[in-house]
Amino acid sequence: ENEDDQTPAEWFRRYKVNVIIDNQANSQAPVVAEYDPQLSRLVGRVEHEARYGGAVVTDFTLLRAGALHTANGGYLILRAQDLFAEAGAWEALKRALVGRELRPDDPAIRGGAPTRTLDPDPIPLQVKVILIGPPVLYFMLLDADEDFGSIFKVMADFDYEVERTPENELDYAHFIGRLCHDEKLRHLTADAVGLVIEQSARLAGTQNRLSTRFGQLADLVREANHWADQADREFVAREDVLRAIDNRRYLRNRVEMRLLEMLLDGKRLIATSEAVVGQINALTVSQVGDHSFGQPNRVTVRTYVGKSGVIQIDREVALAGPIHNKGLMTLVGYLGGQYAGDHPLSLNAQITFEQSYGGIEGDSASSTELYALLSSLAGIPISQAIAVTGSVNQHGEIQPIGGVTEKVEGWFNVCRQRGLTGDQGCMIPAANIQDLMLDHTVIEAVAAGQFHIWAVRSVDEGIELLTGRSATDVHTAVAARLGELAEKMRQYEAR
Repeated sequence: ENEDDQTPAEWFRRYKVNVIIDNQANSQAPVVAEYDPQLSRLVGRVEHEARYGGAVVTDFTLLRAGALHTANGGYLILRAQDLFAEAGAWEALKRALVGRELRPDDPAIRGGAPTRTLDPDPIPLQVKVILIGPPVLYFMLLDADEDFGSIFKVMADFDYEVERTPENELDYAHFIGRLCHDEKLRHLTADAVGLVIEQSARLAGTQNRLSTRFGQLADLVREANHWADQADREFVAREDVLRAIDNRRYLRNRVEMRLLEMLLDGKRLIATSEAVVGQINALTVSQVGDHSFGQPNRVTVRTYVGKSGVIQIDREVALAGPIHNKGLMTLVGYLGGQYAGDHPLSLNAQITFEQSYGGIEGDSASSTELYALLSSLAGIPISQAIAVTGSVNQHGEIQPIGGVTEKVEGWFNVCRQRGLTGDQGCMIPAANIQDLMLDHTVIEAVAAGQFHIWAVRSVDEGIELLTGRSATDVHTAVAARLGELAEKMRQYEAR
């Protein structure tokens, strides 16, 4: 630009000092969190000015700092998902960290525009970058970028849960108190704090651990404050927290309620009373968004003469996943070990999840399918008031499963809508007792003797509870029926 065409202000501009970062007031190393890591916000940028005639110019006074400039000599915190969502941001960060120098981004050069620009000397960079994200993303980046592991050498894998100890419970109470103080919320009573901690254990899925998803717990405290405000209470009471929990569930359970309505209307066939041969109520978990809920599924078995063995209809039509199929083969292993020690099994048995039109996965119904199979072979009816969940191994031991709380609550909701009789309940693996974090309505019904939860360790315990007969009687009847089927098959083949 011709100096004769410059105004005095423009001419003296060359003698200015462009202080892009001033840490004079900071006595400690800077800690910067950048939540919008666009390329220019990360490494800084060269700005341009438009002049008369369409010319675009720049000078050193138009250099702008980025997050790396601000954090130089200290720490920069970035969300990994945000960083990799911005075009060019990761490559620019990598160049800066590997070269230990910082060059600002010039949008004009990237855009290919023929404009006047700058080539400032790089700034020495000494910064620690902390990326926050899920472990799966870390491992994906290790595989996808050969430089990632050499740049980010330390991985701190934080657990989503902590052990439930008196010390940690006290820390949670302090967290709740600090949240209420900082956000000027009503403080919680001791009972209300206890219920929030119980909800943390529910999020963790076990009585012995607490979730570290503090954001969800903080939201619960805020919502409970709203209900306390509606009730004009000085402190948040336990009933306010309960109402917040119930309201959260109500806002998310549309699909769950629709499925329950179909069941109550008779469109989904589920029995909650009497006893039926070869039929049982299995418990499954469904998830819609962040809402998980349990629901019953009818499992039926038909046995007859043949040599095809155990056939799972859902498997035959490719609706069953590999883990479910493994559970089925384990069931067959138990059957062979229990009844075919001296002679091969000779039977046809067909098992299916009735009115199930989607995929089936998991082995948590393997014991349920086994009970229905034994009932069909023995001709002994199974109580339909009891719903069952649990995995089984080849030795007949009942193994723990996931989602036990949701499964129990799902069956309880069905029974409550139909009317609690005092005979209804759930049969779960004994190893899952510590994982139960039940809703207060279930706890109250169990305490009143209107609903039951039985914990079993073996197939023998389970079959006795379901049939009201001794395991010896059931096994004897099954063995006799298998002998009849084998004899009929021999007679048929001898024709």
